[in-house]
Amino acid sequence: MRRASHSFALALALMSTGCSSVYYNAMEKIGFTKREILVDRVADAQKAQANAKAQFASALEHFIAVTKINGGELQRKYDELNREFTRSGERAKEVHTRIAAIEDVADALFSEWKQELKQYSNASLRSESQRQLDATRRRYDDLLRLMHRAAARMDPVLASFRDQVLFLKHNLNARAIASLDSTTRDLESDVSRLIADMEASIRESDTFIQSLKNAG
Repeated sequence: MRRASHSFALALALMSTGCSSVYYNAMEKIGFTKREILVDRVADAQKAQANAKAQFASALEHFIAVTKINGGELQRKYDELNREFTRSGERAKEVHTRIAAIEDVADALFSEWKQELKQYSNASLRSESQRQLDATRRRYDDLLRLMHRAAARMDPVLASFRDQVLFLKHNLNARAIASLDSTTRDLESDVSRLIADMEASIRESDTFIQSLKNAG
């Protein structure tokens, strides 16, 4: 349901002012349910994580390139690294924003679902809806745990990149470059774990989206 993504800026504005319910009510009036919006936002977060994964890998490549350079190219390589670091921060911010948007609509969906259970007169149907709610909530909790774990890994990696960029800014010389060898190994390990977590979260997103579509 990609059409709802066109209203993402409006949704963020309403969320920031505590009026997200107004947005969801308006969307439902034109035919977009909270379930559809949730599917859309999980897909958006999945894309943001894939972009972040690629960006952090690119930043690591540029950092390694700096450590291999001698001579006049160093300033240019540093400038490229600095741009990669800035882009990595932007990608990380987008991931956090997308996760917050997922949490907002999921809270609204589950709250509505729970309230609607009270409206059933048929006990069997109520029980089945409760079962579906519980199963969906468990899958959602698993997804959110993986998303937050992957997102949390971005912050220390960014901090490490920031330290190196700041250090290199005022120390573009052979001795400074040589001192980065151990940092390179640490960053490679950190980025590798980050990518693994991102990929696990992306796979779980696929499973969650499919389960919502099937249930719908």
